[in-house]
Amino acid sequence: MGILGDPVDDGRTRKRLIITAGALVAAVIVAIAVIQFLPGDDTTEPVAAEGTTTAAPELTALDVTNQFLNAFTSGDAARAAALTDDAASATTQLTAVWRTLTPTAATADRTALVEPAAGTTTGDEKFTLTWTLGPQRTWSYESTLRLTKKDKRWRVQWQPTLVHPRLAAGQSLALRDGTGQPAVVDRDGAPLLTWTATGTQPADPAVAPLLLPGMGRVAGDQGGTSGWHIALIDGAGKDLEVLYGTPTAALTSTMSAPVQKAAQAAVDAQQLPAMLVAIQPSTGGILAVAQNSSAGADPVALNGLYPPGSTFKIATATALIEGGVADVGTVVPCPGSATVGQRTVKNAGFELGDVPLRTAFAKSCNTSFAMQAAKLPPAALGDAASQLGLAADFQVPGIATETGSVPTPADATEQVENSIGQGRVTASCFGLALTAATVDAGKAVTPKLWRDLETTVGTGYQAPPGNVIGSLRSMMRDVVTSGTATGLAGYGAVFGKTGTAEVDATDAHGWFAGYRGDVAFAALVLDASTSKTAVAVSGAFLGAIG
Repeated sequence: MGILGDPVDDGRTRKRLIITAGALVAAVIVAIAVIQFLPGDDTTEPVAAEGTTTAAPELTALDVTNQFLNAFTSGDAARAAALTDDAASATTQLTAVWRTLTPTAATADRTALVEPAAGTTTGDEKFTLTWTLGPQRTWSYESTLRLTKKDKRWRVQWQPTLVHPRLAAGQSLALRDGTGQPAVVDRDGAPLLTWTATGTQPADPAVAPLLLPGMGRVAGDQGGTSGWHIALIDGAGKDLEVLYGTPTAALTSTMSAPVQKAAQAAVDAQQLPAMLVAIQPSTGGILAVAQNSSAGADPVALNGLYPPGSTFKIATATALIEGGVADVGTVVPCPGSATVGQRTVKNAGFELGDVPLRTAFAKSCNTSFAMQAAKLPPAALGDAASQLGLAADFQVPGIATETGSVPTPADATEQVENSIGQGRVTASCFGLALTAATVDAGKAVTPKLWRDLETTVGTGYQAPPGNVIGSLRSMMRDVVTSGTATGLAGYGAVFGKTGTAEVDATDAHGWFAGYRGDVAFAALVLDASTSKTAVAVSGAFLGAIG
């Protein structure tokens, strides 16, 4: 012992102290190592502490399952893949699924998990996977995870079907919310309206601006939405099949985008208010509705009523033939002016003498038609107009239409005025397109705007008899070959009738109503003073549609 009882420093004492301290430090390091490597929720495999004789407990099948599902539902593809027997493939596919499905959350219901029986080396664990893809967008389904045990270690046997039963290698899942998908397409499948988060928007605002607002309302009224759904996609992102949800099918319109563009271009070339409506006679499908900016924003092409002028001679000729007064070959006088009752009727600076009715029709002789119409009963003109659709009433989903009005004349003078499309007779561009379609089809035509949505017929009609239709076709062809619309002779086999409708002492509207092939149409130019402008619009239209 040293002074005051201190131990004697003989060197051996210091050596024992150093060894004891070293042992203590080593023990602490080993303890820390053991703590660090004990298995927990995030451990992929048990690791024994170096220097110890007792290994950490092996992960059970349920431990591995839970750790895999924890990593999978948190979007940690690498950590989930590390628990599988094919980490590279699992990482690639899990990463792709989270990228293309873009979930806000995922959960796995594990109430069906069961630890495999002792001594087994495989096991199937069933779980319910729920994806949250946005507000009120959840997708749940059952799946199965297969486990294998090798070298006393459980691993998830990687296969894409554990993510979804339909998933295969190289494929993925994708959320399709419908935004940008077609809501309405034309007759050929070209998009007219596409879905947005709040409704629809035009694919091209310049195409059918008069029709698009109503089309959008119809798409919404039919229960259409952006139609979110889950698609199985290939490596290029192409949809292979719909796994969940029902995409909203686009409504198909009868409208033709090329025909509509041709009609719009034809009326836009005019400075005066101009409009054109085209109908397919064989089906009643509305092909185009166009009017220029000078005609205003209201759809007057569909429901604006105007005096039809000499285009109404189609109806007057119908009444004359049905009434037995005259037919195409009947010779009738065509003086420069004629007083019928108390009304003096004049031609546009010409007289023809005695000519067949077809010539009077082709040259648009007012006096011939006024004199012959005076022989008809008061209701005859209205009845004839009704057979051509000018008193019909339709409810076409998405648009409001008017065809025309032909009141029974109050006296003989009004009968004369009505016979040449003046007086109280009115028609819309839509109505005269329907008249032309009726002559072309030889039967009543029900206009429609949709392939799968029906038009409601409020007031229907029956077309004139076949012999009358034949006579009308013959005379309407003469108008183009030798009459007032020879400007259309170079556009194929065009049939029609011109009209100049007086509005007052100084203004008159120009009309042409006719058809070529399976396209019937009417063109109207307001305040044009002549039908030649409407003929020019018609020519531009026919030339563009080919």
